[in-house]
Amino acid sequence: MKLTVNHHTHEIREGRQRILLWVLRDELGLPCDEEGCMAGQCGKCTVLVDGVATRACLTSVGEVEGKEILTYEALQAQPHLQALRDCFAAEQVLQCGWCAVGQMMAAAALLQAHPHPSDDEIIDAMSPNYCRCAAYSRIRRAVRRAAGDQEEMEELEPVA
Repeated sequence: MKLTVNHHTHEIREGRQRILLWVLRDELGLPCDEEGCMAGQCGKCTVLVDGVATRACLTSVGEVEGKEILTYEALQAQPHLQALRDCFAAEQVLQCGWCAVGQMMAAAALLQAHPHPSDDEIIDAMSPNYCRCAAYSRIRRAVRRAAGDQEEMEELEPVA
C-alpha cells in the first residue's frame, strides 16, 4: 500500500486498518506525531489530510490512501507556519508545549481554508484541541495575529 506523506510517496506494509498515527511515528519516523488520548478528544495527533485537520489516532491508513497527508514536519518548511509559530510565541500560548503541534496544525488548516477567519470560525476550528494550560484566549489571539488582522488585534489586550 502507498501513502503520500509530506509530498513523498511511501510504500508501507499491508494492513489497511492500522492506525495512521502509529504508521507515521513508528514506520515513517515522524516524531512530531504524538499520541495523546487515543480517543480523538485532545487533538495532539492532528495532521492535515487533503487540507482538513484530522485526528491521526482515529484514522486508519486505508481511509487516507490516495490523499495528501501533511504533518508538522512538512509545515515547518512553509513560511506561513513560521509566522504562526512566531504569533504563538508572541502571545505566549505554548506554556507547557503539550498541545503545540496539534494546535498549530489545526490553526494551519483553518488559515488555509479561511485566511481571515472570524472569532467564531477560530473558536469552532480550535475548540476540538485541548490545552492543558487553558490558554484558549491566547490561542485565539495568536491565530488572529497570524491571519494578519491587525485592525482587530489592536482591540485585544496585549499579553504582559
